Amino acid sequence: MSQLPIIAVVGRPNVGKSTLVNRIVGRRVAVVEAKPGVTRDRREFPAEWLNRPFLLVDTGGWELTPSGELTQNIRAQTEAALAGADAVLFVTDATASLTDDDAGVAEMLRRADIPVVLVANKSDNPTTDLDVNHLYGLGIGDPFPVSAVHGRGIGDLLDQVLALVPETEEEDTPAMPSLAIIGRPNVGKSTLLNQMLGEDRVLVSATPGTTRDPIDAVVEMDGENFRVVDTAGIRRAPKWGDGADYYAVLRAKGALAEADVALLMIDGVEGATHQDQRLAEEIAEAGTGLVVLLNKWDVATAEEREWCRESVADRLAFVGWAPVLTLSAKTGSKIRRIGGAVRVSLESLDQRIGTGELNRLIRSWQEAHPPPVRKNRRPKILYAVHAGRRPPVIVLFVAGGDLGEDYLRFLENRLRNEYDFTGSPIQIRARQRASAPRG
Repeated sequence: MSQLPIIAVVGRPNVGKSTLVNRIVGRRVAVVEAKPGVTRDRREFPAEWLNRPFLLVDTGGWELTPSGELTQNIRAQTEAALAGADAVLFVTDATASLTDDDAGVAEMLRRADIPVVLVANKSDNPTTDLDVNHLYGLGIGDPFPVSAVHGRGIGDLLDQVLALVPETEEEDTPAMPSLAIIGRPNVGKSTLLNQMLGEDRVLVSATPGTTRDPIDAVVEMDGENFRVVDTAGIRRAPKWGDGADYYAVLRAKGALAEADVALLMIDGVEGATHQDQRLAEEIAEAGTGLVVLLNKWDVATAEEREWCRESVADRLAFVGWAPVLTLSAKTGSKIRRIGGAVRVSLESLDQRIGTGELNRLIRSWQEAHPPPVRKNRRPKILYAVHAGRRPPVIVLFVAGGDLGEDYLRFLENRLRNEYDFTGSPIQIRARQRASAPRG
């Protein structure tokens, strides 16, 4: 799944960010009003320039010293938007003197280390263009004069910012979910794909390593089309000297990174191995949804089935949120259940928790179970944002030190108890709230 470049629009209040967003998108999608604070939450809008699609993120006005909870939330949303941005349009008012808020945004962007284009908005005529030298004081680079209201300079601005982000190719079927069949060599991945297709599309052999390149196919399950990729069996970290096997594994990992959901196949006779454990770790780290398939269930004895379930519960406990299905790729027994499990995973990947609800929950859990003291300091979660989907990403803004992995796991468990995230990893990222820069 190719991802569109993300360009965040940031700046202090009332410099014309939403007007610029509307101009770039080509219609009035962002609310514009001549008073600060109208844009409270960051919003995402698909846009295109010269056949290059991208995602534009409009943010609220950033303030150095937020005076209330609302402005604190706006500031946190802006900072969260930067976490996923590929480039930034830093909007300033060319007709006004620099403020502490402008300097604060500049300092934040320097810390974020993201490509930035400094936009000198409200440059409505060539005379104004000559009067933007004061903006060099921000230390961000050359000011780019534009008029969001009149559309002046917008095309050249988009040329400049899109030159800072990588080009992406548009997919033929962008809405089709992508699945990757992952597993050790010879666990039945190609057999499963053939069974799903209803034809012998993929070469099947008892010799491990038959599949070298990821093989794409469109499969229909429960009336919905999916792009399914059969990958090479991933062995223990192959070395450069292994030649084709090394690159086969790299391509398989690439397919995993692009997939929405991974189908992790495990040999139901042998049970979960350390290698299966490592594969599950890679899937979770990639932020991919997960469904575990116990294959060869038709030939496994009662003892082997019991051992397989025990080994999965033990070695894959850290992905206990993933549904586990038993089936036979060879006979096709129970493979129809895969579609339902995948749909549950996709819905979990797209689930979003409202900002108010999320912060209410985090506050209640923190009060009942405060983070442990580390180095004589007890960290405190100031604010939480659901910053992304596929996978769900929760960004915590923290003061007073490191929360620790154990506390992050505690919060994840609480979230899973509160919401059904079956089949989806949850990425919780803690960001230290740095001392406010001085203008």
